Amino acid sequence: MTRLQRLLARLRTQLWVMSTLVRSGMLTLLRPDKYVGMARVVRTQGTNATTGLAMAAVRRPHAVGLVDERGSLTWRELDQRSDALAVGLRAAAGGQDVPTVALLCRNHRGFVETLSASARLGAQALLLNTGFSGPQLADVMVRESGALIVYDEEFAGVVADARARIPGLVEVVAWQDDPTPSVDGSDAPLSVEALVAAHAGRRPPVPDTPGRVILLTSGTTGTPKGAKRGGGGPDELAATLTAVPWKAEQTVVVAAPMFHAWGFGQLAIAGTMTCTVVMRRKFDPEVTLALVDEHRASGLAVVPVMLERIVDLPAEVLDRYRLESLRFVSASGSRMRPDAVIAFMDRFGDVVFNAYNATEAGQITVASPADLRHAPDTAGRAVRGTLLRIVDDAWQPVEVGQVGRITVKGASEFDGYTAGDTKDSDPSSAGQGFMVSGDVGRLDAEGRLYVVGRDDEMIVSGGENVYPLEVEKTLGEHPSVREVAVIGVDDESYGQRLAAYVVLVPGATAGPDDLRAHVKAHLAGYKVPRDVVLLDELPRNASGKVMKRELTA
Repeated sequence: MTRLQRLLARLRTQLWVMSTLVRSGMLTLLRPDKYVGMARVVRTQGTNATTGLAMAAVRRPHAVGLVDERGSLTWRELDQRSDALAVGLRAAAGGQDVPTVALLCRNHRGFVETLSASARLGAQALLLNTGFSGPQLADVMVRESGALIVYDEEFAGVVADARARIPGLVEVVAWQDDPTPSVDGSDAPLSVEALVAAHAGRRPPVPDTPGRVILLTSGTTGTPKGAKRGGGGPDELAATLTAVPWKAEQTVVVAAPMFHAWGFGQLAIAGTMTCTVVMRRKFDPEVTLALVDEHRASGLAVVPVMLERIVDLPAEVLDRYRLESLRFVSASGSRMRPDAVIAFMDRFGDVVFNAYNATEAGQITVASPADLRHAPDTAGRAVRGTLLRIVDDAWQPVEVGQVGRITVKGASEFDGYTAGDTKDSDPSSAGQGFMVSGDVGRLDAEGRLYVVGRDDEMIVSGGENVYPLEVEKTLGEHPSVREVAVIGVDDESYGQRLAAYVVLVPGATAGPDDLRAHVKAHLAGYKVPRDVVLLDELPRNASGKVMKRELTA
């Protein structure tokens, strides 16, 4: 490509970005003083994943920005509280710079305020999994050099290990079930509310460097890694708005946990779009439906297991809600049950968008409602600006329909893991700049991606390669199966054998022999699980992913 051709291609991209942002309402005409205020935000905070929250306070200061169990906050109130909290956190750290602010919080105002405050300090916001055990939390805190942690009161016991291992750990409570202070204040812990009140009206000094966010990988098969991600550029935002019908200044319910890359991303987009964010600390399927109707929300962000729990509600409960305002349900984080996707759309309309993402790469593909009607198990098509290659073990592209490694080249580069390493890349000359996702999958003739499983989950049984997801999908089609996970276990004769862990629908009486017969009727004999274990529930982490390494226990 010549220099002129590259210039013209870039110009076309910029025109597309501008037109997309205008159509979504994200870009609109504002008073001159608004532009001055936005420029000040960029000058004082830089551009990062939370810049949109501060921009929203300039654009619509008196509009409701956030709604949680404690009520609502306007964008200006949220902005002012974040400023005060930033000053307070610095004071709590002895007036010193705060390199890392760790967050162990559910979805509520304290999480959002701390996230925004850390950016104003030029700090790294380390988002911790609310499902961590004490030793896991301590390991991550030590590895990431965390010396200040903001956490919900319910996790005080979990923080104990970190307290013992990190001298002088500064602790701030973000959410208390009973925030009423004692009469003399002697037993009142250092809290977000107290710091905001003590430093109201103050702003932190301009940091030397912009703040960043450290997102942890899910860690379903190993120790979570810290992935450094900056703010996505306008190209990434435009690609999302092209795939999913976000509109500025509307309302979205974010049920997905915000410490996870998916929920965090939905919060960041909502702030950038000046969309009111409705949240609750703990997910309840019926309450989530009620919030959509009560607030006339146009968007709902979930992880797949949440959508499944909604669909599993009794029909008489589902009949109470219309969701007529809903324009999209965005889901990501793990495989969705195909029957749940179709059942939701049959009841509430074709509004489900299933996204395939990676903590390291951001959004990769999106399946539209039409895609899901065609194939409920598809991950959709690559978003604009993202390229996909499916390659074999020799890094050569495979034919359409064949399974291979998924490699991706996105609109923004991965900043690397905090430990200094980075994701593997395609070493072939044709694959320069393509990152290995760690998953295997195939593309159909229309460019839809189907994720078959994790590259490191492939089971070799008697010399035959088996991906657990194929067996999980087949078992999931049995009318008695609610959910299932398949893993490989050691076997003296075959090297490995398949073991299926199954949760039945309430009242179902199917046994292991019935389930094995169902698989045998649809798949090759070597793909039939030798072991079928019936469980009341599958072990999941706080973002809804099945923790397969815990199944053998």
